[in-house]
Amino acid sequence: MMWYWLTIDADLRCAHKLGRVQVVAPEEFVFVGGRPVVTGDDPIGRPVKGCPNVSINIKPCTETVDVKKGRSGFVTIAGRPVVRADLSGLTDGTPQGGVSYEVEHPGQVLVKEAP
Repeated sequence: MMWYWLTIDADLRCAHKLGRVQVVAPEEFVFVGGRPVVTGDDPIGRPVKGCPNVSINIKPCTETVDVKKGRSGFVTIAGRPVVRADLSGLTDGTPQGGVSYEVEHPGQVLVKEAP
């Protein structure tokens, strides 16, 4: 299987499907389709907007807290691994440590690599 690289146009969602993770590209000198490639620790600590998981004693997803997989083991930019479309991790939503996020769309469909 081959995985596309993420750009800043990537669509990452919390498990509740309406919460969207805001991604950034720490280095803006490698582009795919004119859009910067996401690298390094992104999306750790990125805001999640629009999570509908709100109720009494229920915290909606508001921030990413971990990356489980999805960083390239082969390709780096400025010493930081490229982030791939198999990215997944955890948010700060309730239950703590139990709500994941993942890629809905990588933001481009031109460049990919083997895991």
